[in-house]
Amino acid sequence: MSRRAERCLEPKPRGECPGASSCAHSPLVRKETTMHDHRRLGRELELFDTDPLIGAGLPYWLPDGAAVRHALEEYVRAAERRAGYRHVYSPVLGKRELYEISGHWSHYSEDMFPPMEVGGEQMLLRPSLCPHHALIYRSRPRSHRELPLRMAELGGMYRAELSGVLGGLSRVRSIHLNDAHVFCTLDQAAGEARAALEMIGRAYEALGIRPARFRLSLPGPGGKYVADPEKWRRSTALLTEVLDASGVAYEAVEGEAAFYGPKIDVQIADGQGRESTLSTVQVDFHQPERFGLRYIGADGAGHRPVMIHRSVIGSVERAVAHLVEEHGGAFPAWLAPVQIAVLPVTGAQVPDGEAFLRRCAALGLRAEQADPGRGSLGARIRAARLVPYQVVIGEEEAADGRVALRLRDGRRVGPLPADEALARIDALVSAYGTGLWDR
Repeated sequence: MSRRAERCLEPKPRGECPGASSCAHSPLVRKETTMHDHRRLGRELELFDTDPLIGAGLPYWLPDGAAVRHALEEYVRAAERRAGYRHVYSPVLGKRELYEISGHWSHYSEDMFPPMEVGGEQMLLRPSLCPHHALIYRSRPRSHRELPLRMAELGGMYRAELSGVLGGLSRVRSIHLNDAHVFCTLDQAAGEARAALEMIGRAYEALGIRPARFRLSLPGPGGKYVADPEKWRRSTALLTEVLDASGVAYEAVEGEAAFYGPKIDVQIADGQGRESTLSTVQVDFHQPERFGLRYIGADGAGHRPVMIHRSVIGSVERAVAHLVEEHGGAFPAWLAPVQIAVLPVTGAQVPDGEAFLRRCAALGLRAEQADPGRGSLGARIRAARLVPYQVVIGEEEAADGRVALRLRDGRRVGPLPADEALARIDALVSAYGTGLWDR
């Protein structure tokens, strides 16, 4: 299996094979699965699609898919804000010189799109966000009092993937990465990396994701890695300390490191048992040196910061692909494209349904009404089988301001006062839980 066939989102040296541990024939990969194929189900559910005029590996998001994506993005941004991250935006283009300094051009150019000649300069679509964040850090002098400086961005990057390995949302050429970089002192690095790993765990719990395994990704023989054995030793020792302290089972695998340093990779598996990397934590001594990053220490002297690379959910595309397969379209309520299906029994209750929709919208809940003219109540309930909450409004409910609530798992609740039903749904959604109702 080629390196391209199962490569993660972090740049690695040219000519590397992911090794047997990532191969579909590996005993570590699940042999039997009930997971769905997101390429088929994602189109059936009208989450995304492609068009040959746009090109392979460049899917577009339909309204329901965009709703899932927005919910996912807002979840991770809110989690980052609570953890002390500040958000930035940076351009998706950069001069070739930028990627020569970072090392991407010498180690990763075969996976980058060709340079564009613009005004006598060569411009490149970025393959990673880290060089831009390094420049933002060095945009002004920094003090040790500012550290750790946590910088996050959900930004676009581009990889020149071969057409034969593209598929759905899991392998694309235009990637939107939940990326972050923490600039800190050496004494702070282990704590920051450990906090990032804990953020990943909380996100997986909210998303209902089960990691296939944790991997300490190391350089391998024959690969073209940054030649600095001492930096590799220090960064590997630091990540090993973090993994040991976290208590998770992990294995060290050679040949899976980024070209500039080792990584903690959180692996997931698709319906065919193929592994890929979703989330990462890295310690980088290389780019701070290449970009001349400094901070003024308590002693008044200049010091080099450590750069922690961290992605909680990886790329939005790969995360949604995995969520579709993991849940079969029955997303956790907070993530579902439509959270509440409003079902008037007859046309006489349509105005009551519309009033209920307005109350949902005021709370930020995503709700849609199913027109009684489109079929029997039973048919409309079946059509909304993936919607977490189905609110039935009949003549009796409309008369006293109540609703009959059906849950996606088959349970029935109520009738309840409409305000009470909405308040409980809103509380459950706001808590980012995977359950549908408090028993």
